[in-house]
Amino acid sequence: MSSSTIMSASENSATSYLDGPRLLADVGGTNARFGLERAPGQIDTIQTLRCADYAEFALAVEAYLASNVPVSARSQVRHAAIAIANPVQGDDIKMTNHHWEFSIENMRRRLNLDTLLVVNDFTALSMSLPHLEQSHCIQVGAGRALSGGVIGLVGAGTGLGVGGLIPTEGRWIALGSEGGHVTFAPGDAREAAVLAYCWRTYSHVSAERLVSGPGIEMIYQALADLQGIAKPEPLHTAQIVERALQGQDGLCMEVVECFCAMLGTVAADVAVTLGTLGGLYIGGGVVPRLGDYFARSPFRARFESKGRFSSYLAKVPTFVITAPYPAFVGVAAILSEHLGGGNAVPILEKIRKARDQFSPAEQKVASLILAHPRAVMSEPISEIARRADVSQPTVIRFCRTMGCQGLADFKLKLASGVTGTVPVAHSQVHVGDSSLDVGVKVVDNTISAMMEVRDNLNADTLSRVIEALSQASRIEFYGFGSCGLVAEDAQQKFFRLGIPSSAYTDPQLQEVSAAMLKSSDVVVVISNSGRLRHLAPAVEVAVHSGATIIALAPSNSQLAKRANYTLAVEHDESSMMHIPMVSRILLLLLIDVLAVGVSLNRSSPFAELQRQAKRGILTHIASLGESASDKITAEGDGKPVQSARTDQEVTLSPNVISHIK
Repeated sequence: MSSSTIMSASENSATSYLDGPRLLADVGGTNARFGLERAPGQIDTIQTLRCADYAEFALAVEAYLASNVPVSARSQVRHAAIAIANPVQGDDIKMTNHHWEFSIENMRRRLNLDTLLVVNDFTALSMSLPHLEQSHCIQVGAGRALSGGVIGLVGAGTGLGVGGLIPTEGRWIALGSEGGHVTFAPGDAREAAVLAYCWRTYSHVSAERLVSGPGIEMIYQALADLQGIAKPEPLHTAQIVERALQGQDGLCMEVVECFCAMLGTVAADVAVTLGTLGGLYIGGGVVPRLGDYFARSPFRARFESKGRFSSYLAKVPTFVITAPYPAFVGVAAILSEHLGGGNAVPILEKIRKARDQFSPAEQKVASLILAHPRAVMSEPISEIARRADVSQPTVIRFCRTMGCQGLADFKLKLASGVTGTVPVAHSQVHVGDSSLDVGVKVVDNTISAMMEVRDNLNADTLSRVIEALSQASRIEFYGFGSCGLVAEDAQQKFFRLGIPSSAYTDPQLQEVSAAMLKSSDVVVVISNSGRLRHLAPAVEVAVHSGATIIALAPSNSQLAKRANYTLAVEHDESSMMHIPMVSRILLLLLIDVLAVGVSLNRSSPFAELQRQAKRGILTHIASLGESASDKITAEGDGKPVQSARTDQEVTLSPNVISHIK
C-alpha cells in the first residue's frame, strides 16, 4: 500500500466542506485507490489496496476507513464517489475483470452514506481534464488549444478508452463512448500485415485489440511471425517495453514503435470525429511508462498524417497526462456537481443538523428519510406515513418545515442531493393497491414512458417528418379505437394551422381516401401495435398513390416497414387486462411535438391565414351574443331579462376568446 497527497499551494487555505470530507475511490481490476477530499481540490490520505486481498468491495472500503479515519470522525464521511473500470448501468455493479459485485443502494446503506455515486473510470478521467494543472500534463508536438473547444481523450491501458468533453453553458458534459471497439485501421503495410495476423484468430479486430497493454503483446507475436521467428521468447508487456527502452532488443523496439504509430492513428480519428480543438489528451497506464521516448516516437507524425486534414490536425495539441491520480480529480468534480457544487449543504445534511428542532412526529419522518432516502423518493405519501408511523399531514408539515411547498417539491430537492436526477420508474399495479397508490403508479408509469420516448427521438427523422408535414398539400390521419381519437385530435390541430386535413377511423373510408391521394399529400397512420390488419388495404393504396406515409407506431412493426418515416412508440400494452392508456398519451404527445414543429416551420407565410380564421370565429361569437340579447329584450317587454342560459353563454365567451388568442 502507499499514501500520498494531491494539493497545490493555492489549495492549502481552501475552506473545508461543511458536510464533512468526501470519500473518493478509483477501482481497477488489480488495485483500488482511496482518498479523502476535505475541501474543493484538496485530496489527501491516498491509499492503494490490492483488490485480491479483499473478498468484497465493502471490506476494502471499511479497511481504508479503519486505517485513515478515526472512529469518532467516521460519521462525518457522508458522501462518496467511485470511479470503476466497468460499465455502470443501473444499480447492480459486476466487474468484468474482477469478482467484485454489489448493489449501489445496498452499499450506500452498509457504509452509512447519504450519497454514493458510481461512474465509469473513463468518465471520471474525462472530467478531470479541465481541472488538471499544467505540471500534470506534457505536450507532445505543436498546436495550441482553443479556449472553450471540445476536448478529446484516448487512454491505453488494460483496454482502450475513448472519451470527450463538450462545453455547454459554463460547464462540461462528459461524452460516454466505447470508441476503443471501433474496427482497427492500419496506417501502413506493416500494420496491415499485423492485422492479417490477427485475422487468423479474430473475425473482428478492434483498435483495442492492438492499441492497449495486452495489444503490445499481440503486436510482438505478429511481428515475430513476420520476421520468421517460430518460437519468440514469451514476454509480457512490461518486459517488452523495458527491453525497447533499453535499446538492446530490435524486435521489442519495433513493437513499441508500431504501437505508438497505431495510437497516433486512433488519436487522430478521435480528433477529427469530435473536433477536439481544445486539445487531445493521452491517458492510461502504458504511455506514461514510455517516458521521453514517446515524444520521439512516430505518434505525433502519424497523428498529423491525415491527407487533406493534415493542416487541421497540426493545430490540435496533444498532451500526455502525468498526474498521479487524475481519476480522483474527475470523480470529485462529478460528486461536487451532484451535491450542488462548492460548499453547498445537501438537504440530507440540513435534516440531520435540524433534527432536534423537529416535533417528535416530524423526527420520525426525518429518521425514515435519513435511513432510506432513495426509497422515499419513489414512494407515495401514504407509504411514507405508514413506514414512519405518522399521519399524512405530518409528512406534509415536515416538508414545509424544510422550506418546501409540499412533498413533490421536497422529493425534487432530495433527488438532486442524492442522485442528481429525479427517479421515475415503471411500477406494476397490484390488486389491493390503495386508490392513491394506483394513481401514483399510473402517473409515474406515464412519465417514465414519456421520458423513454423523449430519449429515443431521432433528430434527423423528426426534422424530415416536420418538413414533410409543412410542405404537404393535404394531410390524412388514419387510426382505430383509441388511436382514432388521436387521429381526430391531430386533424383539429393541423386544420387550425391552415393545412387541409381529415381524420378517418373507418377502414372503408380510409381506403377510399387513400385512393384519392396525390404525391404531394401526406398520410399519418397511428397504431399502438403497428400490426396492419384493417389498415393494410388503405396503407397499400396510399403507397401506390405516391403519398408520403408517416407511421406513429413501434419501430419494428409491420406498419413501420411500409412507411417512409416512423416516429417510434415502443410502449407495450398487449395485456388483455388493460385498455391502451399510456400508449394513447404517448401518441398524443408526438402529435403535439409535430404540431408545434410544423407551426414554427410555417409561422411566417401562414400567420395571416390564422389571424383571418380567428377574426371569423370572434365575429361569429359576437353575432351570437347580439342575437341572444335581442331575443331576451323582446321577451321581457323591452327590459333586460336575466337567464341562466344567457349568463352561461356570456361567461364562457371570454374563455373562448382567450383560447383563440
